[in-house]
Amino acid sequence: MVKGQASEARTRLLATATRLFYTEGIHSVGIDRIVAEAKVTRATLYRHFPGKDDLIVYYLQEADQAIRGQIEAIVAQGEAAPDTMRAIAVDITEGIRSPGFRGCAFLNAASEYPDPAHPVHKAVLAHRHWFAGVITGVLAHLGSARAEVAARRFILLRDGAMATGCLTDPAPICETFLEGVDDLLRLHVTS
Repeated sequence: MVKGQASEARTRLLATATRLFYTEGIHSVGIDRIVAEAKVTRATLYRHFPGKDDLIVYYLQEADQAIRGQIEAIVAQGEAAPDTMRAIAVDITEGIRSPGFRGCAFLNAASEYPDPAHPVHKAVLAHRHWFAGVITGVLAHLGSARAEVAARRFILLRDGAMATGCLTDPAPICETFLEGVDDLLRLHVTS
């Protein structure tokens, strides 16, 4: 079997790794635990993923694809830019309010892999680059030359909401985030 090719064992490995990495942290979860909980052998794991770093990158790529699907579906609805931004913000708050929310998988991974040359960190940066591009593109439809600045502000608001949304009651965090997005849109539309 070719590395990375879909199989039931690969699917179980990735689902197990995703659950454990997200809920407990990447460094705290060892390969032996993933293998045991996925009910596969080490040889099966290494047949699909050459090493733990590869498994982590696949975990992040799966998370990236899920988020891309959600955001691209919102953008594809073709609403006006402010409505699209609000819909993206609401989608983010739904994630923050979801059971078991433990923050942003990408921010969590970046905190465990700070070396910009590491493949895990590169996967985080690739996702963030894509997300920034989408947000900048939507905001550019508002007609302001400051779309990139507004996108950075949106992402900072999002990062703050994601980081604090798992520390306390998410309701006021989400409310504050949505108010911040509305403030940002008011500023951007009038600039």
